[in-house]
Amino acid sequence: MKVYRSLAELPANFGPSVAVIGNFDGVHRGHQHLLAAALADARHRHARAIAITFDPHPEHFLRPAQAPGLLTLIPERLRLLAATGIDATLVLPFDAALADLSALDFVQQILERRLGVLALHEGRNFRFGHRAEAGITELAAYGHQFGFHLNIHAPLTTHGLEISSSATRTHVAAGHLRQARWMLGHPFQIVSTSVRDRGIGSRLLVPTINLAPYPGLLPAPGVYITRMTIGDGSETSLEIARENGLHSAPTFQAITNIGHRPTFADAGFAVETHLLNYHPTPGNELTLTPETPLRLSFLHRLRDERRFPTPEALKTQIGQDIRQALRFHHLSGLVSPGLVSPGLVSPGLVSD
Repeated sequence: MKVYRSLAELPANFGPSVAVIGNFDGVHRGHQHLLAAALADARHRHARAIAITFDPHPEHFLRPAQAPGLLTLIPERLRLLAATGIDATLVLPFDAALADLSALDFVQQILERRLGVLALHEGRNFRFGHRAEAGITELAAYGHQFGFHLNIHAPLTTHGLEISSSATRTHVAAGHLRQARWMLGHPFQIVSTSVRDRGIGSRLLVPTINLAPYPGLLPAPGVYITRMTIGDGSETSLEIARENGLHSAPTFQAITNIGHRPTFADAGFAVETHLLNYHPTPGNELTLTPETPLRLSFLHRLRDERRFPTPEALKTQIGQDIRQALRFHHLSGLVSPGLVSPGLVSPGLVSD
């Protein structure tokens, strides 16, 4: 997938194209349906299929105090968009100039002149332009005026739930991972890096990888069965794996705590993950630099986070949590592709 990060990067002869406009937070199954329809339409018309999105999310520019936490930051959003098979994505920087652009100017300046749009595919609740002044009715009228066809798609539903980014965010924030997975089509994931912490895990003899502060949406505080991949799925990560004789980045069964660790005074908020099937041998230790990308997939919520009377009581509970997680992974058939090969991750920080 070709990525254009501004109108200036677009080639002068980009069109003709079939487009989908949206924030695509999560690139959920509803987005995937729209993009698949646009791609099929583009092939029929011998045109390019393009997604048009925005960075930052408009709400984060217009109303930052009320803006929602995002399911996907822009690198992950682009990875998921590429996985749909779409030909290109135009990432428009959302700034004051774009916020002030009228719906008519957006259509004329971007859709008609720069992209040569022959057709659009949008959900029926789509709105755009200055102060969201225009909707599907106005967009259809512009289509008649400028010669493109508008395809309106009804929302998808799953298990009786209407799929949307806002609904998915609500489920993730509440720790409802099953409902979020229904909407996304895959487990909810975040991509971050590691950071040193106070060593609480090591003191409990349950060493953990602590994630750096994450600006996107996290599930509700609690204990989760997870899966951690060393790498973010990017071509660079895959190339490193291939150089070390692996077909994919190493993945581990894991258990993760999100919260403030109330058993310890002033421990602070953390996302800490314990790898369940990591058994290092000399020359095959897991070491992470602060730049090593870590993909954490949330599979199942075990329990709420709570305060224990003593660290020993917490350690006992952690043992029970680990046994439940191991049973879950076993029953789910989630098998790690293997241990870390020597040299796969650069020597450096081992977080606890």
